[in-house]
Amino acid sequence: MIPLPHRTAYRTSLTLCLCLPLLSSCMMGPDFQRPETKVSSQWLGQAPMARETASPEEQSLAQWWTIFNDPQLTSLMERAMQANLDLRMAESRIRQSRAALGIAGADLGPTVDTSASYRRSRTPGSGGSGAVTTNFYIMGFDAGWEIDLFGGVRRGVEAAGADLDTAVESRRDLLVSLSAEVASNYLNLRSLQQRLTIARNNLSAQEHSTGLTRQRFGAGFVGKLDVVRSEALAATIAGQIPLLEAQIRQTIFGLSLLLGGEPSTLLAELTPDAALPMALATVPLGLPSDLLLRRPDIRRAEAKIHAATARIGVAKADLFPKFTISGALGLQNNTFNSLFNQASTAWSLGPSLNWPLFDMGRSRANLELKKAVQEEELLGYEQTVLGALQEVENALVAATKEEEHRQNLAQVVTANRTAVDLATALYTAGESDFLALLDAQRSLYVSEEALAQSSGTVSINLVALFKALGGGWPAEEGEASTASGS
Repeated sequence: MIPLPHRTAYRTSLTLCLCLPLLSSCMMGPDFQRPETKVSSQWLGQAPMARETASPEEQSLAQWWTIFNDPQLTSLMERAMQANLDLRMAESRIRQSRAALGIAGADLGPTVDTSASYRRSRTPGSGGSGAVTTNFYIMGFDAGWEIDLFGGVRRGVEAAGADLDTAVESRRDLLVSLSAEVASNYLNLRSLQQRLTIARNNLSAQEHSTGLTRQRFGAGFVGKLDVVRSEALAATIAGQIPLLEAQIRQTIFGLSLLLGGEPSTLLAELTPDAALPMALATVPLGLPSDLLLRRPDIRRAEAKIHAATARIGVAKADLFPKFTISGALGLQNNTFNSLFNQASTAWSLGPSLNWPLFDMGRSRANLELKKAVQEEELLGYEQTVLGALQEVENALVAATKEEEHRQNLAQVVTANRTAVDLATALYTAGESDFLALLDAQRSLYVSEEALAQSSGTVSINLVALFKALGGGWPAEEGEASTASGS
């Protein structure tokens, strides 16, 4: 029981403490508003395999690599998203941000500490009496609660939540980059293997032609120059093979690293040749405005604006006083048996105010700093949007023109194969010189090499288009996250 003389003061303090939280509805600083950005209503370019609309099941770009219908590519993607070290570090940063949000949110509530102590002391007696030994027991609770009267703490929680969104979008952006990098490396590997097969086949054909030329030289039908030219072309083709083999090994090493493994991890799996996969479906291109919701880097830039806006409120709240309710309840006595008696009870309760009246302009300078940071994030958002639009347009142009290039090269290869057949027949019949056959063989090898390289580039450009569109993470996850965050 509280003694009667102190009940009035207790009630006054309690009433004031209960009223202060009711005043904490004020929020300093601007509220976050999603930046308005005007974009074109349609794309300038149009890829051969892209269209603006798609069915709901096709609209999702979460697993765009299935468009190539390559089980090995799909397997590499799944393993990379489980084992990639950069992705795992991004997930660790999300956990850090989530913990920071918990720390910031904890400031909204009161803190309660408990303590207990025992002290035994001996003091000399006075007037010749003996020394006195005493015991002292203390046990109690201390509580404190900063009333968020001007919303500084709540703005801090809001900023921490936006920081968490930034970390989440950074992971999603890494998913986009990772899926594109795995696919590009895999497609480049298959293109290199195709080029290596072409080089070996051409080398075999050229060695056969060189043998035929040696026979004709031995019979006196051709000169030594024809033999030397044939041997030179064979040596030129043979010289390309080690370079292609080295690039194949290095590409496999790069894929192994993306999957979080040693360089030799994928050698046995990827060394056998396989066909270069080509896309078997159309690309749901969507509209330019879709990028604002789809691309994680744009979503991350928006989250940064949110965090910067909230921190303006934190800085502005620092210009106003801070109110804290503090209280203590304890027991004190020099004997343990009497510790829990009413006479041993001690308590205190009351508000306190802290208002830095003069700090050499530090708080106002901090407010201006936070405003400038928000301005920078707004400009960064605009730059990110413009860069994303340019990236898509570049990918569309590259995909369109490279497909035209590939189709032209296919016609060139067909014509060169016919030319080689005719030149071989004429040379064997003695109706044409060796130089015509040599030129036809050289042209065929160059055009086949260019066609294989262009076919790989067509697929890789398609990967770049998916990356520019922000594909590689489930949009449903983002919608759920947004609903939860709001």
